[in-house]
Amino acid sequence: MGDLGFDTLAALAAISLLAGFVDAIAGGGGLLTVPALILAGLDPAQAIATNKVQGSVAAASATWTFWRKGMIDWKSAWRFTLMAFLSGIAGALCVRFLPRAVLDLLIPVLLIVIAIYFALSRKLQDADAAARMTALTFGLTAPVAIGFYDGIFGPGAGSFYMLAFVTLHGYGVVRATAHTKLLNFASNFGSLLLYAATGAVVWPLGLVMAGASLIGAQLGSRMALRFGVRIIRPLLVAVSSLMALRLLLDPANPWRRALATLF
Repeated sequence: MGDLGFDTLAALAAISLLAGFVDAIAGGGGLLTVPALILAGLDPAQAIATNKVQGSVAAASATWTFWRKGMIDWKSAWRFTLMAFLSGIAGALCVRFLPRAVLDLLIPVLLIVIAIYFALSRKLQDADAAARMTALTFGLTAPVAIGFYDGIFGPGAGSFYMLAFVTLHGYGVVRATAHTKLLNFASNFGSLLLYAATGAVVWPLGLVMAGASLIGAQLGSRMALRFGVRIIRPLLVAVSSLMALRLLLDPANPWRRALATLF
């Protein structure tokens, strides 16, 4: 932190504000902030850990706005939240044991599937639909799997939560966004607690970015409430596509290396 100049801090704050805005609507802000932190001089472990500070604050800020508007069903949401929180801790515990190549192969494919689904689906609407599984089954699957991934890595978790709420739990787009932010906060915060205990978090930098992301999250959540599916749908498609492209362009990604051998 002491080696970072004012210009670098200002740039990181600006990126965090944008990330908070995007996260509140479609998720994926981590793919803006994590590379920025690495470019600022943090090692990957510190970058992921420090990013959890601004990610937690942004998600909490957006959750607060949606809650005040009555968009969160706490009767079932508290169970989902608990599962996401515990899974985020479990993911952070296992971060050193899961081969990163597995995530590098799987995540871009899933993001492309999400982008295609939200781009082509004619069923997306602000109103709720019939759930495809019970609340118990949903709570024991989606928050567990996505929360675990959020604890290990994170970027794209919001898009995965969103897809789960819309396709499996039958929530309309705005309500799904509200509950996505709640679970995103839970898994982010759970993993943050563990990363903090290991000393991986650069707190001064994380708090500067958190302040900026809080403002961005407020702007984004208010936009989502005002425009609903009209802004959430295109932004989800764009963010998921750009996240997949960003990951695939990484020279270390196995997909890029495989394509290079073919051509």
